Amino acid sequence: MADIPLTRGQFLLPFVGILDEMGAPTHSLLEKFRLPSSLEEKSDFYLPLLPVLRFAATAGRTQGIEDFGFLATQRLHFSHLRERTRALIAHSPTLLVALRHACRWASREDTILSMWIEHHDDHARVCSRLAGTNGLLNLEYAQWIQNIFPIYIIRQFAGPDWMPTTIAFETRYTPGPATRSSWPNVRFLSGQHAAWISLPISHLSLSNRSTGSSAAPHDHADGPSAFDIVDLLKLMLPAYLDERTPALAEVAEMAGVSARTFQRKLSHVGLTYSDILDTVRYENAARLLRDTDCRIIEVAFSSGYTDPAHFSRAFRRIAGVTPRQFREQSRLG
Repeated sequence: MADIPLTRGQFLLPFVGILDEMGAPTHSLLEKFRLPSSLEEKSDFYLPLLPVLRFAATAGRTQGIEDFGFLATQRLHFSHLRERTRALIAHSPTLLVALRHACRWASREDTILSMWIEHHDDHARVCSRLAGTNGLLNLEYAQWIQNIFPIYIIRQFAGPDWMPTTIAFETRYTPGPATRSSWPNVRFLSGQHAAWISLPISHLSLSNRSTGSSAAPHDHADGPSAFDIVDLLKLMLPAYLDERTPALAEVAEMAGVSARTFQRKLSHVGLTYSDILDTVRYENAARLLRDTDCRIIEVAFSSGYTDPAHFSRAFRRIAGVTPRQFREQSRLG
């Protein structure tokens, strides 16, 4: 069976908006590449990726638009990500966890998109690649979008003005002077193994600035949504951390649902009870490390860990650094 790479119509809208404002023959260009003309109503539908790329390249060339891909990304923002992806990021305790969610669900934005995180000495890279497109023309349009969304995710943790030290493209592409001036102090690379942006390793442990700011998706079922339950658990579970934490079946009983229903609600949005418990333990430990002088072993016990080594591994899995490194970074500001 032949594969048809798909992308969400949301990502074509900025290109169309620029053309419409210029008075370009947008409708005929869309028809030429057999793309729907009524995109506003179909922004969450999926479109064939290859015609989208050809449309963007042809429109940019015929209308004399330099760095059309970059200009289009200026009209995209965090809210253009899928609702569930945004909600998962909003409930992530650290940037590292948020980026892992983005990597896991990347194929829901483009069906052949893969994302991953690489660690290089003092910096990390958020990488992305479209499968089976090696050597394909016009990939810079897609790769601008691939790079811009990790930047927008990082800004939920690092602040709205954050910029990467490097923006890299898999394709052979060099941004024009106007684009470069919009990204001062950013190095651009081309011909890389993937599209990627870089950030300091220390940023991975940044706490979420946007928790609760994204609307939770509806479960289309009676009773509270999965994200309502997540918020309630995050309020309740800290009281149990230094004692016996409730088992999943006990929590389900507290919520007035069966254990199976409870698990299904959480899996519907990509979370498990263990994920939530790990987040609550991490947030408690991070607070103690940041705001008190408690010894590491005391922080571990107060956060529900009986084994300090297990605590250190679990903390590093969420923050990307050890508890001791986290405390040092916090005190350096």
